[in-house]
Amino acid sequence: MIKAIEKNLDRGIKLLESITDEQYSDKSVAPYYSSIGGHMRHILDVFDCIFDGLPEERVNLVARKRNPLAETKTSEGIAYFEKTKERLLELADSDFNKIITVSDDLGLGEVSVNYTLASALIQAHSHAIHHYASIGYIISQLNIELPDEDFGFNPSTPKEKQMVGAKN
Repeated sequence: MIKAIEKNLDRGIKLLESITDEQYSDKSVAPYYSSIGGHMRHILDVFDCIFDGLPEERVNLVARKRNPLAETKTSEGIAYFEKTKERLLELADSDFNKIITVSDDLGLGEVSVNYTLASALIQAHSHAIHHYASIGYIISQLNIELPDEDFGFNPSTPKEKQMVGAKN
């Protein structure tokens, strides 16, 4: 699990290493006018909330830091990715079955439920892939090359469907 998450985070770093700050912070793409940097910062904020909540075993996904530099400067984004990877690699195998309470606002107020740390990390990983797909749309509109052919695709997506979707 950790290797898969780390590989996915490395995809983000690879993209940031290949674009300018202007491309990273560009909010010109309709219909949502969000930036690559805004998505990247949001992805990493979710992991950050998990790591920050571990000592008390209470993760609040509403309490994101939303550092504006992490969404406007590629160097800050890369540093945030690297810090996230460091924190991920500090986890012990025995931590993954630890029960944590995760809180989030689902639209009608905050809800708290019990997760294992492993399930929270799997959710953060899937959440990152989902946002990578949105970033992929922004990238295509800005005429930037994808960092790799799997960027934004869930690993369970059949390759045949990926290729068909890309041709249509």
